[in-house]
Amino acid sequence: MLRKTLLASSVVLALAACSDTTPTAQTAAAPAAKAAPQVAQLPDSNPLKNASTLQYQAPDFSRITDEHFKPAFEVGMAQHMAEIDAIANNPEAPTFENTLVAMEKSGALLSRAASVFYNLSSSTSNDARRALETEMGPKFAEHQDNVYLNAKLFERVKAIYDHRAELGLDAESIRLTEVTYEQFVRAGADLSPEQKLKVRELNKKLSELTNQFGQNLLAASQESAVLVTDLAQLSGLSEGAIASAKAAAEKAGKEGYLLTLTNTTRQSALSSLDNRELRQRLWEASAFRATSGEADNQAVLIEIAQLRAEKAALFGFDNWAGYKLQSQMAKDPNTVMDLLGSMVPKVVANANKEAEEIAAMMAADGVEGEVKPWDWLYYAEKVRQQKFNLDAAEVAQYFVFDKVLEDGVFYTMERQYGITFKQRTDLPAYHPDVDVYEIFDKDGKSMALFYADYYAREGKRGGAWMNVFVGQSHLLGTQPVIVNVMNIEKAGEGQPQLVSFDEATTMFHEMGHAVHGLFSDVNYPSLAGTNVSRDFVEFPSTFQEDWAVHPEVIANYAKHVETGEPIPADLLAKVMAAGKFNLGFDTLEYLSSALLDMEWHAIGTDAKIDNVADFEAEALAKHGVDLAAIPPRYKSTYFAHIFAGGYSAGYYAYLWSEILAADAFAHIRDTGGLTRERGELFRDKILSMGNTQDLMETYKGFKGEEPTTEALLIRRGISLAK
Repeated sequence: MLRKTLLASSVVLALAACSDTTPTAQTAAAPAAKAAPQVAQLPDSNPLKNASTLQYQAPDFSRITDEHFKPAFEVGMAQHMAEIDAIANNPEAPTFENTLVAMEKSGALLSRAASVFYNLSSSTSNDARRALETEMGPKFAEHQDNVYLNAKLFERVKAIYDHRAELGLDAESIRLTEVTYEQFVRAGADLSPEQKLKVRELNKKLSELTNQFGQNLLAASQESAVLVTDLAQLSGLSEGAIASAKAAAEKAGKEGYLLTLTNTTRQSALSSLDNRELRQRLWEASAFRATSGEADNQAVLIEIAQLRAEKAALFGFDNWAGYKLQSQMAKDPNTVMDLLGSMVPKVVANANKEAEEIAAMMAADGVEGEVKPWDWLYYAEKVRQQKFNLDAAEVAQYFVFDKVLEDGVFYTMERQYGITFKQRTDLPAYHPDVDVYEIFDKDGKSMALFYADYYAREGKRGGAWMNVFVGQSHLLGTQPVIVNVMNIEKAGEGQPQLVSFDEATTMFHEMGHAVHGLFSDVNYPSLAGTNVSRDFVEFPSTFQEDWAVHPEVIANYAKHVETGEPIPADLLAKVMAAGKFNLGFDTLEYLSSALLDMEWHAIGTDAKIDNVADFEAEALAKHGVDLAAIPPRYKSTYFAHIFAGGYSAGYYAYLWSEILAADAFAHIRDTGGLTRERGELFRDKILSMGNTQDLMETYKGFKGEEPTTEALLIRRGISLAK
């Protein structure tokens, strides 16, 4: 997953000026904007005041404290608005240089402070950071509106947009002009004054509510952790998992063992806990979190969905999905519904076959009745073992964290792209568990910094993501400083750090996001790296997943924790075969969430929603994905992607991106495979391009044609038979 800061460059830098005059061509001698008036400055003691003097402007975490952020935000917004006002009120005719380029250069302090803060608030949250998020969210929304709803500013941008074909601009500059203009229009710049005022009100309220949703979810997930006092009830868990649960309880000041929750309906312990009652207790704690008490998210999410529908109506759209998708590759909600719906029959058929096997295994185990959600993963693991004779504990012995990272992920990056990683213990990180690496290009030249933050801890949001501390830009002369974040449970003291096969694959996935930012080769920061549509951004990361099981790669890193021997061929074959197992469940679990997202954002302004559970049930039944034993991966009250993140009406993007990824991987595989030549093709045609052209054109520039869905279905083990 890619997690962007609230004030990503595409927001902070998409600021313009206004004038009644016709734009002139870009020239080296274009008049500069009038100097901005003096505004407040940060004291020199605040390390966020200026760009860091560390390599590539890496944040100096040895000096940054929580007290530095609020003044940096306040002064940063003031400085930014002074810059914007200077651009907007420039008496000279608008040019690409004195308007759009000036926009790209503005907001440096605000962007710098936000890029650091929002990674810390996600990965090392605390009371102070949560409070500041709550306080600043509405202010940032207002600040953004002050830019995008500035009539003079939009007039200036529009003048350049209307005459872009006459200005002699290069292709990237034309793209920047078009993207910026569209951002202003989507923000409401073309609306009436009354409508603009309403948009401001809605944006402020939505900012407050989405922040509240995230805060509630974090609190609810912590409160819902399951405490077990009888060790015997943990039968089936590995020694490492038990040690981790004991450490979690101790940290929480409790006696016993604490099963903490990750932010999905399924919990990893459900596949191994022998005690059915405890499995039910754990599943219900996960599935019904944030549905009661002070952290109840039900009323919050209903209001978010209704306010989004109201905002969409101001722009002339029937619903939020229609409004959001106009800027995505899919363009239209019907396209998404058709895509998802076309897969449902085959996926449900596969899931039903899997359910029959689950039920048979339960019966053999003396368990009567229907398959329950807390039964599925446990008995699926038994079916997996029966089918493939696969011992999960034995497999884990071959996935040692350090080897997965260095001999798997880093090795693959070198084979594909020629880059190498060198650990930098001299550069400060923001937590003791975070390692810093310098990245060197194929010619041996230093090119970027990479922060590796892989272990779970209190205060870290669930899931896995990539963030950018410093983005690439030729205009600004900046090199990438990137972080990957995951939630791998640390092994108990004295235990080897092993990871699951799924976690190993996720490490490859997140590195795919990292190289998307790393190899960016563009001028303008708001078009750089991962600043692409949601249904494209997961493509490069998903593409990298399949290298985790490439024969050459897995043979290089899957080695026994004690002997160092490579994973035996027969065991590897079982792992590979088992990797296709239970994909009916996995795919349906995802499809259900994607469809639920679209239904929440397909409501109109007249929708009356009184009960979240009823809405969910009706939405799932409508699309034929209401299998009781396979609930959505995310139920509404903890669906952070869409109610606290940037994926509203966009969770389908993972599937859309996977279509691109599967098609691209098949193309690379069939035309040379894991070679530098094929890696350079992907780097040059996909990873380096950012958002400098239409994204389907970017894909066609790589492959020569649009993708098909066949490779995706094969990748997910879905039968192609009619």
